Amino acid sequence: MSVTSLALQPFGTTIFADMSALATAHDAINLGQGFPDFEGPESIKEAAIDALRSGSNQYARSQGHVPFVEAVSRKVERHYGLLRDPMTEVGVYSGATEALAAAILGLVDRDDEVIVFEPVYDSYLPLLSLVGAKPRIASLRWPDFAMDREAVEGLFNDKTKLLLLNTPHNPSGKVFSLQDLMFLAELCDRYGVLVVCDEVYEHLTFDCEHVSMATLPGFEDRVLTISSTGKTFSMTGWKIGYAHGSAPLIAAAQSAHQFLTFATATPLQQAMAFALDLPLSFYEGFRAEYTARRHTLLQALEQAGLPTWAPQGTYFILSHIGHLGFYSDRDFAHYLTKEVGVACIPASPFYPTGREEDMQLARFAFCKRLPTIEAAANRLVRLAT
Repeated sequence: MSVTSLALQPFGTTIFADMSALATAHDAINLGQGFPDFEGPESIKEAAIDALRSGSNQYARSQGHVPFVEAVSRKVERHYGLLRDPMTEVGVYSGATEALAAAILGLVDRDDEVIVFEPVYDSYLPLLSLVGAKPRIASLRWPDFAMDREAVEGLFNDKTKLLLLNTPHNPSGKVFSLQDLMFLAELCDRYGVLVVCDEVYEHLTFDCEHVSMATLPGFEDRVLTISSTGKTFSMTGWKIGYAHGSAPLIAAAQSAHQFLTFATATPLQQAMAFALDLPLSFYEGFRAEYTARRHTLLQALEQAGLPTWAPQGTYFILSHIGHLGFYSDRDFAHYLTKEVGVACIPASPFYPTGREEDMQLARFAFCKRLPTIEAAANRLVRLAT
């Protein structure tokens, strides 16, 4: 008999843990879980060492270490033109995942309806289940993951409390356009809906620009925007996430955060304060390096005979595997890991509605060194023979 809560029993172990363990067991190249196999900037690590040595080793202010929230405020103004009070309109969390948990626990009540887009990042539905909320799911479909506006509009009603929006979108790589966001904003305005925007890949777009929903007219105070220093600075193990929004939204998330982790690692916040003040040239180099990685993996997948949709953002590529004859995407992922030596993530866990055509997609990550991607390409070509 399971002692796990009824709210979490249906979700089991996250697919990322399962596939990473399988990759390790079979010495496979891990293009599954989205963590870099390279280090972030040395200057940021040196800033952390300086913080450790200078005595920044006790609890930080729960809502965020003052130098870090001040740096977030500067960064948000510099990139988006938004003025955020660092002491009341910024919150800091142990990763963006905790920020999402704090936001949902702090904003959503039992039986509230929350709109999400599938493929749905794997933490969203378990968090909604914990509070007893009802997800209303809109689908983004292969091959272009376009938004079905009529279907989306049909999900909004007087019970809708929150739109949980991920852009750039993991795992599809879709970047919601200004027109997409304006359409969603009109619906949120009509029904009085709040927005939580998961924008952890905000600086990783290709051939398009990321638009933050908080910058739309009238939405500066209606959107809680979540981001991740781990993704931007290739320090995923540090788990320094943050959010900005109106004081009431930050206070709602803080009401939960204080009872989750209370505070996030002080010296790492100090170091990330330094990171957020890096010049715009850092972000230009960041995008250029990932553009090269994206090109290399797209080419490798195409040479392996796997149809792809070139992602507009994130560091993930979805490939269609239906022609290979596997019973499911999980079977394919296990075969690829054990027999080919490359790990991916089956996309079906991201599709709770469970349509058969959505069970034939696999996600590959290109947050890896070019030699790693090239080594994976040499193995993947076996699929074409």
